[in-house]
Amino acid sequence: MTDHYEVLGLERTATPEEIKKAYRRLARELHPDVNPSEDAAERFKLVTHAYDVLSDPDQRERYDLGPQAGVGGGNFGFGDIFDSFFGASQARSGPRSRRERGQDALLRIDVTLDEVIFGTARELDVDTAILCATCEGSCCAPGTSPITCDICRGTGQIQRTMRSLLGNVMTSSPCGTCRGYGTIIPNPCPTCAGQGRVRAKRTVTIDVPAGVDTGMRLHLAGEGEAGPAGGPNGDLYLEVKVKHDDTFSRNGDDLLATLEVQMTDAVLGTTATLTALDGEVEIEVKPGTQSADVVTVKERGVTRLRGGGRGDLKVGIQVVTPVRLNSKEQQLMKQFAQSRRPVAPEFSTFQQGIFAKLRDRFLG
Repeated sequence: MTDHYEVLGLERTATPEEIKKAYRRLARELHPDVNPSEDAAERFKLVTHAYDVLSDPDQRERYDLGPQAGVGGGNFGFGDIFDSFFGASQARSGPRSRRERGQDALLRIDVTLDEVIFGTARELDVDTAILCATCEGSCCAPGTSPITCDICRGTGQIQRTMRSLLGNVMTSSPCGTCRGYGTIIPNPCPTCAGQGRVRAKRTVTIDVPAGVDTGMRLHLAGEGEAGPAGGPNGDLYLEVKVKHDDTFSRNGDDLLATLEVQMTDAVLGTTATLTALDGEVEIEVKPGTQSADVVTVKERGVTRLRGGGRGDLKVGIQVVTPVRLNSKEQQLMKQFAQSRRPVAPEFSTFQQGIFAKLRDRFLG
């Protein structure tokens, strides 16, 4: 391992002023503007790193002591003793990895009711972290690599022996120079700034299954953010929201709709061919149909999410009473009324009202 004192041509007893003078002398000799050779460039990096360590009193002290410091003095309180016995025992046994799993991502996807019937495929543009193409997750500039930390000697930990009421206690904490990694990156990748990943947009193809409903979440493993330093991707979760439809609504796997029928068609009966979400559908209105009657069309609802088949299309009938009649129509209605036995209006025993009745028949 490179000795910083040897790099600067100094003894270990060198004063801060001697360290500064040695660095300035070597920097004038090796700086790329003065000496463009590759050998000089490498030596200049070593000199600069050595000066960074030795010019900082704390880093120099840790470097001189190595990864395990000598016996310390001073007061050592009860809290420190507790941390030493219980906290130090939980410290990492070695340096931590720069590679970490990426974060999960949550997005919302809007689908229409007709897409819910059979399912659909979507392409989404996701703004997320992806692997850096320049360093491919190494975090280093091309042609370079991490170097062993001079302070902890690659262990990622700094150990100290301290006196306490219970005797000498060994404490361990992450190295402040390398942040516990055991290595440092002298030449970070210029594209990702040493992170191993960059922000970018990418396209994700999503298969939305038939039968999904608002609030459901789709799970796409490995489609989340790329992890630091080439770590594995997180997952992508998509929260589904089904858009409102002006004509059709949904109850479980059934589709609900309301059909307005003229009074004469309700009396005499009729057949109507209408356009549903998945094509034409034939609705038979039987003679004598009343408001709030429900016509069920089998297997024209939503495809079941789990299991085969589809729900039904339930059509509620709303009889429309004509409000503007000409004189001839009025005369005909009077003749019709006179031909039937008169029935006085009265309250119905069904007290919920016509719309509640329609709802109950829909959902029943």
